[in-house]
Amino acid sequence: MSLANKENTASRLRVLVVDDSGFFRRRIVEILEGDAKLEVVGTAANGQEAVRQVLALKPDVVTMDIEMPVMDGITAVRRIMALRPTAVLMFSSLTYEGAQATLNALEAGALDFLPKRFDEFSRDKEEAKRTLRNRVRAIGLEGLRMQQAPAARPAPAPAPAPARMQPPVRRGDFRLVAIGSSTGGPVALQQVLSGLPAGFAVPILLIQHMPASFTPAFAERLNQQCRIQVKEAEDGEALQPGVAYLAPGGRQLAVESQGARVILRVYDDPAQHYRPCVDQAFSSVAAAFHARVLAIVLTGMGADGREGARKLKQGGASVWVQDEASCVIYGMPGAVAEAGLADEVLPLGQIGAHLASSV
Repeated sequence: MSLANKENTASRLRVLVVDDSGFFRRRIVEILEGDAKLEVVGTAANGQEAVRQVLALKPDVVTMDIEMPVMDGITAVRRIMALRPTAVLMFSSLTYEGAQATLNALEAGALDFLPKRFDEFSRDKEEAKRTLRNRVRAIGLEGLRMQQAPAARPAPAPAPAPARMQPPVRRGDFRLVAIGSSTGGPVALQQVLSGLPAGFAVPILLIQHMPASFTPAFAERLNQQCRIQVKEAEDGEALQPGVAYLAPGGRQLAVESQGARVILRVYDDPAQHYRPCVDQAFSSVAAAFHARVLAIVLTGMGADGREGARKLKQGGASVWVQDEASCVIYGMPGAVAEAGLADEVLPLGQIGAHLASSV
């Protein structure tokens, strides 16, 4: 093998594909191997075999089915995280039961998920292939980081000086908190919200990139785990203090002032790539609340939230972002920080307590 080929192979992310369906394994292998930056190093037909393969092959990423014989995917994720932490992308069915199982897998340590049927997240076959490859590449970088000793991890770059266009709102003057997140967001949101007291003084909007069939189960889970009330947002309902409203998957969430009341608007926008979209939610919040908003951007791919944060800052609102070291993917918070729109850059473990003391 030439030196160039050796270097190319060394730079590729190593992937293990796990599924009890031989057809699905072959399909995933074929798609991933169409990407020059990915190398499938092995396959497994059940969770037990997956654990053995992870220890033997040391992949950077594992794609994992949930329902399998011998050992299911959730148990396999727990074993892998205990023995050799590795980035895991789950494949799940878009049902209520599938959502619950996927959320269990994320709590066990999986980083992201996709629908098992490609036509459920894209009707364009080529776009579906690109989505899968992009997700594997994105969490693969986190997988490499997971394998490093904590002392060897690079320190996050210092955040640019915040850009404030209006005088800051005094602590306690916020009337709304809006939180945007994507990859890694379900676990991050759980950690932030569980740090809030039952008497939290203002309403919270949660804009998490998530399929429509997942948000009812996710809202229910958060409501059980947190001291504040968490529910899926409904069109036309008035905002109430101490309630967190989760944007329904596949739709958009906005707020609308009606005299002394502010109500939620849930609507369809098929032209928008992200459904729900953080930028659109933040923009409506900026128009309704101006400076009296605290927006938080958590872990996620891409830059959704940056332009919405810009509008919020123009009105004098405050913006926090999660720091790079604690993110699964630093894309969304990184885009806000790099644009000079972040007032504070905080580790995930500090955001809940900081939020509770700031509102």
